[in-house]
Amino acid sequence: MANSFKCNIVSAEEAIFSGEIEQLVASGIMGDLGILPGHAPLLTELQPGPVRVIREGGTEENFYVSGGFLEVQPDVVTVLADAASRAGDLDEAAAEEARQHALKAFNDKSSELDYTRAAAELAEAVAQLRTIQQLRKKAGKG
Repeated sequence: MANSFKCNIVSAEEAIFSGEIEQLVASGIMGDLGILPGHAPLLTELQPGPVRVIREGGTEENFYVSGGFLEVQPDVVTVLADAASRAGDLDEAAAEEARQHALKAFNDKSSELDYTRAAAELAEAVAQLRTIQQLRKKAGKG
C-alpha cells in the first residue's frame, strides 16, 4: 500500500494546494475527519474551519476553508471549498471584528436582522479565529 496520496484544495477563485501528502485532517459536518492512504471513498460536507495537510516527511501545512465538500477517491483527495486560504494569510483582527459585529447584530433587538446570515457570518469568524489559534499553538506562540 502506498504511503501517500494526491491532494488538491481548490476554491471557486483558485487552486490553493496540489501535491502528495500522507494525511489530511478537516472539519466535517459530523466532526473532524482524518484521511490516510487507502481511505474508503467518501463525499462529505465541510464546516468552516482548518484543514491540516501533512506532506511526505512530516511537514505540515494549514489552510482555512469557509465550507465546501471533501471527496475521497482511491488515489486522490479533493477539497472543493467555497473559499479557501492559507492559514497564515488570515487576518486575526478582521476575524475578531467580524465576530464582534455578528454578536452585536444578534443582540440588537431593534434591527431587522437576517439571523441565518448573521449566524453564518459568526460561524465563519469563529472558525477563522480557531484556525489562527491552532496555528499559533503549533508554532508555540500561544
